[in-house]
Amino acid sequence: MNGKIKVAIIGSGNIGTDLLKKTVRSPILECTLFVGRNLESPGMKIARELGVHVSDKKIDAMIDNAHMYDIVFDATSASDHARHAEIFKRLGKFVIDMTPSKIGEMCVPAVNLSECLVLDNVNMVTCGGQASLPVAYAIGQTHQRVEYIEVVSSIASKSAGPATRSNLDEYIETTEEAIRKFSRCLRAKAIINLNPAEPCIDMQTTIYAKVQEPDLEALTKTLNRTITNMQSYVPGYQLVLPPTIEDGRIVVMVKVQGLGDYLPKYAGNLDIINCAAIAAAEEYAYKTAGIEKGA
Repeated sequence: MNGKIKVAIIGSGNIGTDLLKKTVRSPILECTLFVGRNLESPGMKIARELGVHVSDKKIDAMIDNAHMYDIVFDATSASDHARHAEIFKRLGKFVIDMTPSKIGEMCVPAVNLSECLVLDNVNMVTCGGQASLPVAYAIGQTHQRVEYIEVVSSIASKSAGPATRSNLDEYIETTEEAIRKFSRCLRAKAIINLNPAEPCIDMQTTIYAKVQEPDLEALTKTLNRTITNMQSYVPGYQLVLPPTIEDGRIVVMVKVQGLGDYLPKYAGNLDIINCAAIAAAEEYAYKTAGIEKGA
């Protein structure tokens, strides 16, 4: 297909490099600018091999080359995005924030993508958020009063890089806020476990919910529809434990295996947020270009 929409990526680490690989496969997106801090990093080398313009000038490169892109993935950090957001707003760019900054509208494509496409900054929440929020949303949609939701994500220690580890407080705060938003629960708690096991484990997330009058039949129907939507852009998203009652709580467990584009397949925690970001960018690109998906 001709006339692809141009995107830029700022942040040349694992997340940014995997996004770069995913744009190569996209029928509507083309990465034209890849920005970081070190021209000799693995991501920068891959970008050059793909013929993508690279720079180590960080946000200055985004300003100086604003004509080169319409969509930007910010794969830096929550504190960096706080500075970047206003700059991208002035430049008139559609921003997909990969950090837990809580600046843009929280976006889970299987749940609220259409309302996010009219905004200029959307936030992909967190990896645990992308895995758990479709379930939390289904619980909220099928129950009048959700008193409490707890989300426990276990990921391979090797899949938690420096950015993930330095943003753990933001991860917890953002995930808990998102759980309350999407489920309308009264209280929420998010926990992340870094598992050093060898071989590395796939990402697994367990959702516990305390509700009045559990309705497993209605929840299962709604959840199955939501999971089908999820699997359209995250094929490795699997329901491991369907809704059940344990100790007076609803329990649901999901597992995520990555696509293996740049990140290892066990790094489903990183792949799910990248797949969600690509899904959001593609829908925005189709809308902007006025092209029907699949045309």
